Amino acid sequence: MVTSDSFFGGAPEVNASAPGRVNLLGEHTDYNDGYMLPVATPQRTTVALSRSNDGHFVFYSSTLDANVTFAPDGSAPSGFGSYIEGCIRLVEAEGVNVPPLRVWVSTDVPVGSGLSSSAALEVATLRALRQMLGFELDDVKLARIAQRAEIEFARVNCGIMDQMASSLADESNMLFIDARTLEHRLAPLPPDAEIIVIDSGIARKLAGSKYNERRAECEEASRKLGVQALRDVADPQAVESLPEPLRRRARHVVQENLRVLEAANGVSLERFGELMDASHFSLRDDYEVSIPELDELCALLRAQEGVVGARLTGAGFGGACVALCKAGFAQGAAEAALKEYNKNGRQGRLLIPVPHEGKENNESV
Repeated sequence: MVTSDSFFGGAPEVNASAPGRVNLLGEHTDYNDGYMLPVATPQRTTVALSRSNDGHFVFYSSTLDANVTFAPDGSAPSGFGSYIEGCIRLVEAEGVNVPPLRVWVSTDVPVGSGLSSSAALEVATLRALRQMLGFELDDVKLARIAQRAEIEFARVNCGIMDQMASSLADESNMLFIDARTLEHRLAPLPPDAEIIVIDSGIARKLAGSKYNERRAECEEASRKLGVQALRDVADPQAVESLPEPLRRRARHVVQENLRVLEAANGVSLERFGELMDASHFSLRDDYEVSIPELDELCALLRAQEGVVGARLTGAGFGGACVALCKAGFAQGAAEAALKEYNKNGRQGRLLIPVPHEGKENNESV
């Protein structure tokens, strides 16, 4: 594996980092102009930059041990390089001259688990560019550019929650986000709460899922209800007039927004857990983005002492689940649930709290 010093021939000019995120409530609401409550993860992505002497861009991932090299007027890179190139091109579109660069990436944000490794890469890249080149870019606009990089260059039609969370969230508070206005504020977690995140071992791949189909169904439901987006539905009962499956898709989004608004205004730990459970059942039954492994893992977590609620986190179709528990119970509850879940050869793994074995236990980009 190439070290940062050997890649740059010394210390890089700048480096910056950004966290992944885990969403506690507000799933599939961001592209419906809705509300979300993510928190930042302990795992982060670091991007280091130096100017290139040969006129080429060179991107290196320390985890993949892979280089991507291209000329400024050459063909677009693929894979992890497309996210970095997107950030560079969009900064250039803002009128900033970006010289050829050597870019070194290191991360312990897990891939395929729904913790937004791509958003962490985009935000860390933009932070490093901002630091190196000295241009003004506030954290909300940075999130907007990061989202565009993912949509236009990585070809993932994502909402903006992941990038907002990676740019603005921290580990000790939830970040309340209004997807329409991008108004945001920190909201405290329930007192004495601890977070558990467990990867199901089933990779989350939106490109092969029905993610875009769900978006289209929500847009069709909005048209039939005569509203700009499902967040504008004033009477939750109005969705019951829709045909299937639009009725259930819209019901999830409308009820999920209500759950977020209640939790963001401060509830007990037990009530927050109830809202998380309701969110998972809605994602399973109405939005149909869960899988049996996630359902089982959430049920196992709910059965552990101290756990008050559990749900899938991220877009679904695989990935991770998140649970909330009383302080002091997280490690034991997670290990007990994983022991049962992995009995038949499954590869579930603990992501938060960070495992005792250390960060090498987490797959990374």
